[in-house]
Amino acid sequence: MVEHLDVLVVGAGLSGVGAGAYLERDCPWATYAVLEARADLGGTWDLFRYPGIRSDSDMFTLGYSFRPWPNAEAIADGPAILQYIRDTAAETGVVDKIRFGRKVVRAEWSSAESRWLVTAEEVGTGRTEQLTCGFLYSCTGYYRYDHGYLPEFPGRDRFEGPVIHPQAWPDDLDYAGKRVVIIGSGATAVTLVPAMAETAAHVTMLQRSPTYIASMPTQDPLANLLRKILPARYSNPVIRWYKALTTQAFYQVSQRRPEMVKRMLRRMLARQLPAGYDIDTHFNPRYNPWDQRFCAVPDGDLFKAISSGSVDVVTDRIQTFTESGIRLESGRELAADVVVAATGLDLLFIGGMTLSVDGQAVDVSQKLAYKGMMLEGVPNLAMAVGYTNASWTLKCDLTCDYVCRLLNRMREQKMTRAMPVNRDPSITTQPLLGLTSGYVLRSADRMPKQGSRHPWQVHQSYLKDYRIMKRSDLVDEALELSRPADQPLVAAAS
Repeated sequence: MVEHLDVLVVGAGLSGVGAGAYLERDCPWATYAVLEARADLGGTWDLFRYPGIRSDSDMFTLGYSFRPWPNAEAIADGPAILQYIRDTAAETGVVDKIRFGRKVVRAEWSSAESRWLVTAEEVGTGRTEQLTCGFLYSCTGYYRYDHGYLPEFPGRDRFEGPVIHPQAWPDDLDYAGKRVVIIGSGATAVTLVPAMAETAAHVTMLQRSPTYIASMPTQDPLANLLRKILPARYSNPVIRWYKALTTQAFYQVSQRRPEMVKRMLRRMLARQLPAGYDIDTHFNPRYNPWDQRFCAVPDGDLFKAISSGSVDVVTDRIQTFTESGIRLESGRELAADVVVAATGLDLLFIGGMTLSVDGQAVDVSQKLAYKGMMLEGVPNLAMAVGYTNASWTLKCDLTCDYVCRLLNRMREQKMTRAMPVNRDPSITTQPLLGLTSGYVLRSADRMPKQGSRHPWQVHQSYLKDYRIMKRSDLVDEALELSRPADQPLVAAAS
């Protein structure tokens, strides 16, 4: 017999562990399992092992609302975050529900049975197994785990040293005393540069164009003060809202008054970089603040490394790799023993699994996203997609809470299907993720769309989503709850 579960969670990273914890607390009646393709939990924080890996959002919002971040650091390193996720999984009992080495490759919905038939592949053996579930919750993030984005560099095969992508960092890479060139200027690059500069002979950050980068304190004095003077039951939500609202406020000001924000950021850079530094060339992006993801460096570590002389920033384009480094279009040559290509991610929606509804394949790129968490015309499926302009977990917490309330409502009303339906022909579509970053634009044609109006619009605003998903009616005119009159309820296997 095929095992049946009330809920199947796909992915045991930050989102999947959070989803399991919400199910444990809010839906104790539900049987569930978490399928994880890798051999351990943690997702991003277990996969990435490059030097200096850290959060680029504050931990008071990247941490779970039900288990606040316990440490003083607002910006934490990767091992600390991974331990936090592991501790959460252990304390909530989620760790016992995780089945490792199971990659979900296909999910088929049957309206006649009101259930998903899910096919998972056992990693390593290739064997497949099937199980059914009443509700499918994808917590896979939105990028590929098997490889990152690596463009074709002319002459790369000529280079005699290693060319490393941060997503596949080798355990035995020795760069101490060596010349390192890091290609890129995004969050990964600005993390790697000061970390590798601690032991490398010299590090060069090579960028085609600049990114907005600003210093952020590792510890937040106000947050730590609130922790001292208020009981935890008050300080934790106050700090979370304080961090969420200040982040949102900066985003809104950046969108509405970009020139003012540019001037402010420039003044900050001038104070932290050496006198006379060429800010216009190396730290003056062609786009407005928050048109692409903003980069934060804790305690200005990148700027300190530049000031010390251990790091150079070069803004140019690659003409070709050579045997001993990289020749630029300007004619300059960068000598290198090691090249790190921090060139970004490849996006992959719902972990790459294929979907079908009653035998018809689902093209997710043609579907609207309902409240940023369900798909138009696809029953009993939710997805955890966090914010691009704030902490990932803020949106995922709201989604988990919504999913659990929806499951409880369906159980109370004996409904077996929840499906978003768009009945407004005037809705126009836009990309799901509102950024112009390369990794977003490269994959926009493979992602669902957002609509021009509620509930199909993705706001990228915790305040708006909190009101829509937590303080408004659970079900609206676009979400159908139903159950065929002749369909018996499906009891989960014990």
